[in-house]
Amino acid sequence: MNNNKLFIGSLDYSTTDEQLKEHFSAMGNVLSAKVITDRYTGQGKGFGFVEMETPEMARQAMNKLNGSRLNNRSISVKEARPQERR
Repeated sequence: MNNNKLFIGSLDYSTTDEQLKEHFSAMGNVLSAKVITDRYTGQGKGFGFVEMETPEMARQAMNKLNGSRLNNRSISVKEARPQERR
């Protein structure tokens, strides 16, 4: 893994950017944490992205936090893939 950006799935719809950042900060320095929201309702779509400071921190977060619980939901953590062009 030479990417420090992670895809986070199965988030509770009420999860905030701050809660996501706090959950991942135990694994190292979080550069950014963003829950993807519906542009019209503002409600979370159930997924987001976290960028860790180094690929090593991202790998550790993926290994340790995949399946962990955040807001009473078991979350999935995977390496983020580049966004596909539309």
